[in-house]
Amino acid sequence: MRIDIITVLPEMLEGPLGCSIVKRARDKQIVEIVIHNLRDFSLDKHRKVDDYAYSKGAGMVMTIPPVEAAINFLKSQREYDEVIYTSPDGILFNQKEANNLSMKENLIILCGHYKGIDHRIREHLVTREISIGDYVLTGGELAAAVITDSIVRLLPGAISDETSALSDSFQDNLLSPPVYTRPADYNGWKVPEILLGGNEKLIDEWKHQQSLERTRLLRPDLYRKYLEESEETLT
Repeated sequence: MRIDIITVLPEMLEGPLGCSIVKRARDKQIVEIVIHNLRDFSLDKHRKVDDYAYSKGAGMVMTIPPVEAAINFLKSQREYDEVIYTSPDGILFNQKEANNLSMKENLIILCGHYKGIDHRIREHLVTREISIGDYVLTGGELAAAVITDSIVRLLPGAISDETSALSDSFQDNLLSPPVYTRPADYNGWKVPEILLGGNEKLIDEWKHQQSLERTRLLRPDLYRKYLEESEETLT
């Protein structure tokens, strides 16, 4: 997989995408992540990429020419499955969306900034708009890092134990069950006996019940969705 990220602040992405699982995946050439400075595609001598909005007090807006130039440059080299724009009014990013994007081959992520981008970019150049939550960030760089991290960890070989990603929270609209490690008894705080017995079938059943109960209590919205999809599967 290849992910190209277009941004006005490339330094914000170098740290998050240069360590841990993402770094190992890049080192093993499982994924290629290339960060592009949007200012490199500006024809302005000051490398300007924004201008005043056509509405009073709306703030600065990213202009069309440098964005189009960057996207066209990338598309001249390969085909892309999606051109993603990080925006607070995009679809809410979740594990299902991460799973879907992890099956793609080439992605472009355009990081929003300032007051946003000229809406014509969204109409004619962007194929998917994604939000990571109902709040506003300084720019789309952190959102791009979140999206990239969640995708890369799903790629085969990115995690040494590939079954680990399959048991993450939200994979089946359920939260993960509690996890424990040694010692089994710490100052009277004990690991549940069932986890010490070695009966994998019973342990799996316990984990599933714990996931159901935690989701029901902590995320009733997810629990309802789980029940709805379970009913659809049975019908």
